[in-house]
Amino acid sequence: MPMTRGRRCAVVAGCGALLAASALASLAAGSRGIAPGQVLDVLLRPDGTEESEIVRSMRVPRTVTGLAVGAGLALAGVLMQALTRNPLAEPRLMGVTSGASLGVVVAISVFGLTTLPAYVWFGIAGAAVAGAFVYVVAARARTGSSPVTLILAGAALDASLTGVVIGVLTVDAQTFDAYRFWAVGSLAGRPAEVALWLLPFLLAGTVLAFGAARGLDALALGDDMARGLGRNVGRTRLAAAVAAVLLTGAAVAAAGPIGFVGLAVPHLARGLVGGAHGWVLTVSLLLGPTLLLTADVLGRLVLPPAEIRAGVVTALLGAPFLILLVNRRRTVTA
Repeated sequence: MPMTRGRRCAVVAGCGALLAASALASLAAGSRGIAPGQVLDVLLRPDGTEESEIVRSMRVPRTVTGLAVGAGLALAGVLMQALTRNPLAEPRLMGVTSGASLGVVVAISVFGLTTLPAYVWFGIAGAAVAGAFVYVVAARARTGSSPVTLILAGAALDASLTGVVIGVLTVDAQTFDAYRFWAVGSLAGRPAEVALWLLPFLLAGTVLAFGAARGLDALALGDDMARGLGRNVGRTRLAAAVAAVLLTGAAVAAAGPIGFVGLAVPHLARGLVGGAHGWVLTVSLLLGPTLLLTADVLGRLVLPPAEIRAGVVTALLGAPFLILLVNRRRTVTA
């Protein structure tokens, strides 16, 4: 069946409905379940009851953070896979995740900051510096910022920064205790201000991502073909890389290094709407938060009243997907 515009619009509408359902489930589910109708009622007409306080003070910030983080990771995954031409690429590949981790460790160990609102900016700054470093190193290579040089520079930086983080944590027990709650990846305990702080970075990254979509379509045909079509290859790569850094840095700083969202969602989106990056980005923008919120809800319901962190659930869901993807693609092109 041909991939018509009408069919793509129908897919987008369906993904939007799934996102709305997952957001409602996130507001309703937990150790104290609240009926969806009652959730909508207390959102529209807060009445000061315990249910109203639970929904508005605890679950709304958590859900909004999940929406922002899921969208950021999914869009960043699309950009990473397009930049590197590697179907297994995700935000960790360019060293951005480890840069955010190092920023958080520095905030805790050097400046003594132990709360998320205090060190979220360090995570964003660490991600930005790491991403800029990878791009500059790749651009200065003889072949320029090609997919191979980006992968090699990112992998090398990720290994180096991870080693530094582990080294600090092994000699500083206090830093380790504070860091481990962030490192597992979770939406729990995120105040409403965190989502508001993320919005400027996510909006800027989203605008850059969609602005680079046509250029990424051309890059998929090869650099020479893209230049022949009148595209500025360097500018397209730079815009996509900056967008990926902004999106990943903000998401990781807020929720920790949650894996597999940036890997799985772009493949699901391409399977639904084809390879045009404008459509892939649109569907990923909806499926990313849907997947993350669903994982968060499952984590709350599996072992009540205890809770499994969203990062653990996405890892459990993502491992079989990765194995399936590797089996389907025995050769990964760079």
